[in-house]
Amino acid sequence: MSRYRPPAPVKSPYISASGFERLQLELRQRWQLRKEVTAALSAAAAEGDRSENAEYIYRKKQLREIDYRIRYLQKRLPNLTIVDSPPSTKEQIFFGAWVTLEDEQGKRHRYRLMGPDEIAPGEGLISIDSPMAQAMIKKKMDDEIQVQTPAGKQYYCIVKIDYSGKL
Repeated sequence: MSRYRPPAPVKSPYISASGFERLQLELRQRWQLRKEVTAALSAAAAEGDRSENAEYIYRKKQLREIDYRIRYLQKRLPNLTIVDSPPSTKEQIFFGAWVTLEDEQGKRHRYRLMGPDEIAPGEGLISIDSPMAQAMIKKKMDDEIQVQTPAGKQYYCIVKIDYSGKL
């Protein structure tokens, strides 16, 4: 009997040009790595008893992980929409915007809305699908947003919207 897992929610198809190039590069690197792992797997299989061969078991697992990522990238890349220019209305928040927020304590936070494939929370890059980004979409300066977090509702004021920097 298998465990049922509901399908993952569909991710937004938006990505920056540099993010798209990174994914294409990763796909090429994964194919190269797959060749190397396949050769190592063949060598491990030639050693004999596969049931107690740790190298063989490890390489099979590694190959499975590589194939999973390759399959994901091959399905994801054709469906992506490259956003390479800022929107015509720079007063509102859309994909690629740097947004500075001020919380209730007066602390400022800076985020950039990017595609789900290029998030880096440490650098302030958040997914356009995240609750924080969804609360910000189409808002303007001095608007207040409300975000539901595990700690409860958080309130922020939009202090600055900036579209500078390469998308």
